[in-house]
Amino acid sequence: MATIQFEEKDFLACCGSTRFAKEMVSAAPFSSYDEAVDTAREIWFNKVDVHGWLEAFAAHPQIGQSPSPHHKSPTSAQWSTGEQSTAMATATDTTLQELSHWNSRYSQKFGFIFLIFASGRTTPEILAELKRRYENRPIVEFENAAVEQMKVTEQRLAKLFSTKAEDDSSTGCSADVATKAGEDRVSIVGAHLTAPSRAPSGQQTRPPARTRPPITTHVLDVGRGSPAAGVEVRLETWVGNLPRPTFGGAETDNWVLHGSSTTDKDGRSGQLMSMVDALKPGVYRISFNTGKYCPNGFFPYVSIVFEVRESQKWEHFHVPLLFSPFSFTTYRGS
Repeated sequence: MATIQFEEKDFLACCGSTRFAKEMVSAAPFSSYDEAVDTAREIWFNKVDVHGWLEAFAAHPQIGQSPSPHHKSPTSAQWSTGEQSTAMATATDTTLQELSHWNSRYSQKFGFIFLIFASGRTTPEILAELKRRYENRPIVEFENAAVEQMKVTEQRLAKLFSTKAEDDSSTGCSADVATKAGEDRVSIVGAHLTAPSRAPSGQQTRPPARTRPPITTHVLDVGRGSPAAGVEVRLETWVGNLPRPTFGGAETDNWVLHGSSTTDKDGRSGQLMSMVDALKPGVYRISFNTGKYCPNGFFPYVSIVFEVRESQKWEHFHVPLLFSPFSFTTYRGS
């Protein structure tokens, strides 16, 4: 299968994190756009630390402003201009002034610029979303920005594949690769602007063999702005007589331990379960010994209970904990 070669500067144009770009170069070459996106998601959410996220955020111009002429990635600056073209075409002096005002308020509150997948969005739409997200807690908004950055990265990877493939085809490489990359670019843009399409009922595509356990986690200490090292983690599954635990139930002896670990310096746990291709459907519980990590905090421990359905057994479940002494949140990652 044909592969396309990339350099660190190519990936830096897609995401302004130096760690991200270096990790992508180490993982390359990629035989397809889909393979590159899967790798990018793994690196961005599981290997790039807080400092790398902030570095990537800072590489973007504020919405409504032009990139710096001294940007470390001219390609990124060019793409930023194109991504904001709809917003700029629908802006007025009044909305630009209001956008600048809210951008400033957002930066002062959260410590980084407002980041949004801007392609195809008008200035009024972006402004409304900025005002809505301004009400979020910092821990929530930090995650929102990371998710939006990943959307931008996926779109730019599509552009990168398309450009590289077209260059290669002009020098004698397969034109099919260029065509496929162009189709991918169109589909990825649409995927973030419309609801995700689903496979026809009854059809389920089995993915390639796993390269990591199906359930993983990491812990981010948002109070310190760094990964949380040394947090004890346990993963259990429900085996009670009922198909799932009930709210208010006292079935405390029906959880079976899969595995336990302690987070490393990057906040990632070790392997919590065996490497299996098909994850057994059921209810799982992942628990964190936050009381030992933060003795003066509010939470002696945190447990997150979630369900894996039959239709999801081939998927990956990344269930992180974003923690501070008096609050925590989680989400289902990939």
